[in-house]
Amino acid sequence: MEIRSMRRKRQQLSEEESIAILERATSGTLALLGDNGYPYAIPISYVYADDKLYFHSALSGHKVDAIRNCDKASFCVIDKDDIHPEKYTTYFRSVIAFGRIHIIEDEEEKLFAARLFGNRYNPNQEEALQKEIKHGLSRMLAIRFDIEHLTGKEAIELMRER
Repeated sequence: MEIRSMRRKRQQLSEEESIAILERATSGTLALLGDNGYPYAIPISYVYADDKLYFHSALSGHKVDAIRNCDKASFCVIDKDDIHPEKYTTYFRSVIAFGRIHIIEDEEEKLFAARLFGNRYNPNQEEALQKEIKHGLSRMLAIRFDIEHLTGKEAIELMRER
């Protein structure tokens, strides 16, 4: 996969820093190729595990149709967005992932994704998670985003503070 290189390389975060952002954040914007060739970007919760992002969804809708029609996607997480009006700038930190996105068809992998979500957003609640899985798994679509390229960037002012 060929991805354009970052123009301001001094501001590029290491892969470890970029992954740390994905591990601590809880939502981002998923960008897909939507209806009639229009971009379709949606805010969505996620879980990061082993170079993959997992999402959950209703069984049908614009997002699901877009994924079924084109497996290329990008995902953006904003980690910091501090406005400094007196300097006419923003101290930002963000990560963008590029990769392939798939509806999870395998029931074991779907269960794995559901458990990831439960443990991330409601930790140490195994009994409640089992109940939710029993009643909701059949109505949940699980989605996997295989990261092919990951890049993080932060404002030069934040780089200088290190």
